[in-house]
Amino acid sequence: TMTRHYTVDRFMKAYKLLCDGGMLCAVFRQGDIGTSWYAVLSGSLDVKVSETANHQDAVAICTLGIGTAFGESILDNTPRHATIVSRETSELLRIEQREFKSLWEKYRQCMAGLLAPPYGAMESGSNNDLVWLLWKLGVQSEKLQRGGKVMRNAILSRAPHMIRDRKYHLKTYRQCCVGTELVDWLVQQSTCVHTRSHAVGMWQALLEEGVLNHVDQELGFQDKYLFYRFLDDEEEDTPLPSEEEKRESEEELPETILFLAQIGPDALLRMILRKPPGQRTGDDLEIIYDELLHIKALSHLSNTVKRELASVLIFESHATAGTVLFNQGEEGTSWYIIQKGSVNVVIYGKGVVCTLHEGDDFGKLALVTDSARAASIEDFNRILRDVEANTVRLKEHEQAVLVLEKSPRASTLGNIKYTVMSGTPEKILDHFLETMRMDTHHADPDPAVDDFVLMHCVFMPNSQFCQLLMAQYPFSPSNSLLFHSILLSSRFLPLLYAVTSKRRVLNLALRWAAVHAHHLQEEQAALTFLEELYGSVSSDSRILRALKDFVPDLEKVVKLQYKVLLREFSNGDERLAKKQPIRNCDEILLKVYCSDHTYTTIRVAVAATGREVTSAVADKLASNDDLLLVHLSSAGEKQMLKPNDVSVFSTLSINGRMFACPRDQLNALTPLPDQEGPSAGSMSSFELMSSKDLAYQMTLYDWELFSCVHEHELLYHTFGRQSFRRTTANLDLFLRRFNQVQLWVVTEVCLCGQLSKRVQLLKKFIKIAAHCREFKNLNSFFAIIMGMSNPAVSRLTQTWEKLPSKFKKFYAEFESMMDPSRNHRAYRLTVTKIEPPIIPFMPLLLKDMTFSHEGNKTFIDNMVNFEKIRMIANTIRAVRHCRSQPFNPEVCQPNKNHAEVRGYVRKLCVIDNQRTLTTLSYRLEPRRT
Repeated sequence: TMTRHYTVDRFMKAYKLLCDGGMLCAVFRQGDIGTSWYAVLSGSLDVKVSETANHQDAVAICTLGIGTAFGESILDNTPRHATIVSRETSELLRIEQREFKSLWEKYRQCMAGLLAPPYGAMESGSNNDLVWLLWKLGVQSEKLQRGGKVMRNAILSRAPHMIRDRKYHLKTYRQCCVGTELVDWLVQQSTCVHTRSHAVGMWQALLEEGVLNHVDQELGFQDKYLFYRFLDDEEEDTPLPSEEEKRESEEELPETILFLAQIGPDALLRMILRKPPGQRTGDDLEIIYDELLHIKALSHLSNTVKRELASVLIFESHATAGTVLFNQGEEGTSWYIIQKGSVNVVIYGKGVVCTLHEGDDFGKLALVTDSARAASIEDFNRILRDVEANTVRLKEHEQAVLVLEKSPRASTLGNIKYTVMSGTPEKILDHFLETMRMDTHHADPDPAVDDFVLMHCVFMPNSQFCQLLMAQYPFSPSNSLLFHSILLSSRFLPLLYAVTSKRRVLNLALRWAAVHAHHLQEEQAALTFLEELYGSVSSDSRILRALKDFVPDLEKVVKLQYKVLLREFSNGDERLAKKQPIRNCDEILLKVYCSDHTYTTIRVAVAATGREVTSAVADKLASNDDLLLVHLSSAGEKQMLKPNDVSVFSTLSINGRMFACPRDQLNALTPLPDQEGPSAGSMSSFELMSSKDLAYQMTLYDWELFSCVHEHELLYHTFGRQSFRRTTANLDLFLRRFNQVQLWVVTEVCLCGQLSKRVQLLKKFIKIAAHCREFKNLNSFFAIIMGMSNPAVSRLTQTWEKLPSKFKKFYAEFESMMDPSRNHRAYRLTVTKIEPPIIPFMPLLLKDMTFSHEGNKTFIDNMVNFEKIRMIANTIRAVRHCRSQPFNPEVCQPNKNHAEVRGYVRKLCVIDNQRTLTTLSYRLEPRRT
């Protein structure tokens, strides 16, 4: 057993033990008196128990995996209850008894999840659980203490006038800062401080730790003319920092600000939730509301209810493990949502029946069934009553067909505005047509109408939409004589209503055609509808002048749909090379391999299913066998594609290949030699290329891919393209590009055998990432940063140690934007400051859509859940915003070798087998012992 020292903080000494599984290393044996506590970082261990205390007849009762812990008997000096034996090479974290007891007394709550009963409730987790534990066990506290000193010294160095004696109401406050001045100063120091409220959260983190204090001991930091004092200034005659201390603080300041920027949003949210509900500002409520949008326990509630909850939620902290929140049988008083930590649910006679974690809720049922007995219950029931009072239900045959909610904001005419909550597709369409304002040729741009036009394919196919819309287009008089007779009759008002109805239908049809674009060419029902509508409008416009303006627009749409390209493209890449999106009706040439590595080439439609591909292969090979269609990765992993899978070619991984074989040959499939990827890096090719030119050409290519992605592909990806029988090829290629750039970084570093060259590579990638951000290409920016965060690269400590500190700071700043806390709030705040055109971080947008989809039902009581539709449409609208301005390819002038750079970035060769990359990494820098 080998050990290496791993310093956590001044309170704690921990060790990593490497246990050789081949030798069945026993960490300790049953009956021993313990001296240490252990946590599993990697590998696994068996827990063996003997009834006779004879180690030879011990029986394995369970296995401990990554994230579990053992050895807590040292808390009361009892003998070990079991023998722990390594099953494989394992890394353990070890803390000696004296330090562990001290830590247990101080951090009992956060350690309880890693201890077995009766001390805690052991949970299986991941390495992240241990990282989080170590964070809580002093690392964060130590960094905050140091961070406070760095901030104070930096202020004294850069703006010494901020810390001085202050007089207020005839009283002198010694060595104080003003809250507004602290916020002003911090916002000016770094671009990673996104807003004033962000800065408030960062100072609040220091306030909670006691590094910064309000002169009257108030618990919340405020962006006001209030006095705050650093801990070092609490005592009189505190010496000023020396020049050496100022220099060190200047060096540490960027890293300190990044650290505070990461934890600031959490501190800000805690501070707001601690405020009495009546003292929360509008900005406070928006921050809480934004948090509630991403809590799974609330995903089924309408946004109106979430906004109401934001005003009544309060923060409650339980520092001691084992605290009973309420007992079985007690009447309910509150509804709880877990923000951090976990809660055990115990039933008499059954013990712990389940454990609830972050995002789960409990206690809601008691509130609904019991009468109101406390303020929290009254708040809960008041929200339900208010929402119900503002809800209007339209019924037919005693069944609700449309549910509307009164909007708190009045329309521009001063009328009450209603928001669609749910309804049948027909009634939702009727409602939008009836309420559409037509003050001019173009209708009022109601976002809800755009949501309906964009999302209706989820609950109503185009054929049904066209049929319903055409039915809403009223009959018109066939000649001018009849029209004039109507003008002089009592039928004049109905005619005016009919004209208004026609204009509403036409406006909605034009908005629908603009959203669907070339997709309409693939549906005969849509083309027929447009032809019929155009014919009707052309005829009506001769009599009804109010329709004349619609004729040119509709004619343009019809002509555009019939400009179908007759050329055929051999593959999707060729079509993309011409900056044209791949369509369902396009055909591609697809290589399908056999088990002996021979292949056949077939021509199939882009949207071809697995069944259609295997049928084409069988015909080409003249085979009567039942063939399986298999995606074989470079690592040899096999994924059998289903017969109904749509657009199977776009599911291939970067180095993946498509195989077709009988079932008895499935186990014989092996990757092709060229699937392994390159054996040598390409640094010699691109090290002389300008980092800016590389980023520029990457951005050009990414924009071409991104601009080809149709908005509906995001829907097909989220709801399942099998349901629509539609391809997501353009989106798949864009996502594939993200993975390719990420793996390019890892591949080049792991294939670079010379240490000094690897350091140059890291510098090059950091420069390219910086230029990608400059060009607003966030997709490649994050791909490069995630590539550098890959374990095969991040573990190369010798390489990172040689990296100049300037580049380390750049990388740390970039990496902070990937921080997942508060649902990637750092990234979201950054995006709000950027003007389009933008190439967004697409994986996060898809994650948002998936969260909204999986957390909410599409149909409620046989009606469309339009709240869900609205949430998903908001994400797609963010994509639309990114492309709302044209991309300017002249953003920088490329050098003479731009053709060489362009060719390089479009054909990146990578290794996509993580095991291979990890092996290469260990060859470069073997594991230290």
